[in-house]
Amino acid sequence: MQAVINVISTALGAVMEICYRVCANYGWAILLFTLVSRIILLPLSIWVHLNGLKMVRLMPEINWLHVNHYGDKDAIAEGQAELYKREKYNPLAGIVPVIVQLVILLGLVDVIRGLIARGTGSELVFAGINLGWVPAERGGISLLVPVAAALSALIMCVTQNRSQALQAEQGKLNQISMLVISVGLSLYLGFFVPAGIGLYWIAGNLLSVVQMYLLNAAIPPEKHVNYAELEKSRAALAEIEGLDGGKKGLFSRDPNARRERADYRRFFSVRNKHVVFYSEKNGFWKYYQDIIGELLKRSNVRIHYVTNDPEDRIFELAKQESRIIPYYIGPKKIITLMMKMDADIVVMTTPDLDTYHIKRSYIRKDIEYIYTPHDPMSVHMSFREGAMDHFDTVFCVGPQQISEIRKTEEVYGLPEKTLVPCGYALLDDLIREQADRKAGPQDGLTRILIAPSWNEDNILDSCVDGLLEQLLRADRKITVRPHPEYVKRYGPRMEALERRWADRTGEGLVFETDFSSHRSMDEADVLITDWSGIAYEYSYSTGRPTLFINTKVKAPNPNWKKIGITPLEISLRDQIGRSLNKDQLDQVNGIMDEMAAEKDAWKQRIAEVRERNIFHPGEAGRIAAEYIIGRLTGSGKKAAQAAAGEEGKA
Repeated sequence: MQAVINVISTALGAVMEICYRVCANYGWAILLFTLVSRIILLPLSIWVHLNGLKMVRLMPEINWLHVNHYGDKDAIAEGQAELYKREKYNPLAGIVPVIVQLVILLGLVDVIRGLIARGTGSELVFAGINLGWVPAERGGISLLVPVAAALSALIMCVTQNRSQALQAEQGKLNQISMLVISVGLSLYLGFFVPAGIGLYWIAGNLLSVVQMYLLNAAIPPEKHVNYAELEKSRAALAEIEGLDGGKKGLFSRDPNARRERADYRRFFSVRNKHVVFYSEKNGFWKYYQDIIGELLKRSNVRIHYVTNDPEDRIFELAKQESRIIPYYIGPKKIITLMMKMDADIVVMTTPDLDTYHIKRSYIRKDIEYIYTPHDPMSVHMSFREGAMDHFDTVFCVGPQQISEIRKTEEVYGLPEKTLVPCGYALLDDLIREQADRKAGPQDGLTRILIAPSWNEDNILDSCVDGLLEQLLRADRKITVRPHPEYVKRYGPRMEALERRWADRTGEGLVFETDFSSHRSMDEADVLITDWSGIAYEYSYSTGRPTLFINTKVKAPNPNWKKIGITPLEISLRDQIGRSLNKDQLDQVNGIMDEMAAEKDAWKQRIAEVRERNIFHPGEAGRIAAEYIIGRLTGSGKKAAQAAAGEEGKA
């Protein structure tokens, strides 16, 4: 190694001697030498710059690999290797300049020490500092060298983090760590080597900044990188990274990690799984309970119930029913579990199958995926485009869902799904609960529930103050019940709202953020909402009207008009209630009084609307269970298709 350094030192010494003859001062000679070395190494710098652009260009595809194969390290590594091979990207290229600079630095140490040994007087003095001084030994003005070295490294790192294509795309932790290492190394180097070497280091850092901007001007990153696609892929990956509530502290531990690992192993240790239900959280049991109850009553099938919620009630229910086998799998690990699924039927309320992070099985291609709705509304406006495309079967709430799905298949050239006219099991339960419930409070107050969505321009963000000013009267009780997601995402907004109305809160105004009970909905004489699906569950189950405030339309699918069918969210607003624009709030009291006075008429009208739009009242759980049993025994699909055809004609 020393022999190699000696050869390099000899070559560098020859170049330095030429620089000295030009400048007649070793300080200026070192600066000129630094510039010459950068020019000589320019082809290498250009190659590294282009290699970095390749990496940034690949980042959207790499991000999508992580999205589509989240948790499957082997698939991600294999896909990434294929991308590198396709683009001829060398991941080691970034360290080449570091190695070259280190070799030059080691050789230069001998050269500068040689200069110092034979140099005298003014030849060695630059900016008042003798190039032979070691700041740690000399002190005084020589201490400016390590300070300047650290400052030059700081400037270089900050500009690279902002403007160097590859470094700008690194994570904050990576950027900060590189900055700390570079500044620390420069400070250390400046203290313990001769000032001449520190001068070379300072000049090299500053020339790196100039070179970076020149390369960006000559080879603009925006011409090589699709930054719009990069941002889209980054957002999709961030969404998955945040599924379990975001990144945890450096030393924090997931208390459910061991439990999750055990349940994951237990799930795959079971062979011949017939039916798997997937639930995102505890509250989703209500959409499944009738179906599962009927399955348990009508068959001997075992129910494998996978939930993302460690506190899901299913774990307690399973203690009373041995044929329910629950598993806790967190929102990240579920991605891998779903990719390796090995069941006959998977039932889920989560749309966007195979479009976002939840994928169809890579292990079994014959699994039947069934979507069961978690609201009685349309499926082409309130879901993302393509949300139903990769399901095999849909349990349809009403005839319009069948029309919408069939029209979507026609417009986009999709294969026909099995559409089962089921009805809505949750609504069946709500209606039964209403029938069993005793009369509400007899205090003469009109109870109004304000329960908006959490989407952009919702009531709480756009007009709740004006609404409350109109509604608050002595003969009314107003309950404001935000969507749970609103409280989760916008807690400070909710707290500010409660503070604004603190002096009016009491008997006449209540803010309800405990979501464990539906009592406020059960007792409400009128519901006020915007685009929340709660309106249809409320009005259909109680027979009482809803007042809709026309905020910005909640339309995750911007292309819903391609289907050519008016969504139920729009067409039913003035059938089960009334709708008002935000600038018509002065009409609220008149509508409230009219609705309270015409309870019986509204009940009859809403019952007729429900009859037209909901299949088989009271039978949804049974129909869904019979379909699943029929599929497992081989007799269900033909009957379901025939029934869907008849219902569609009706």
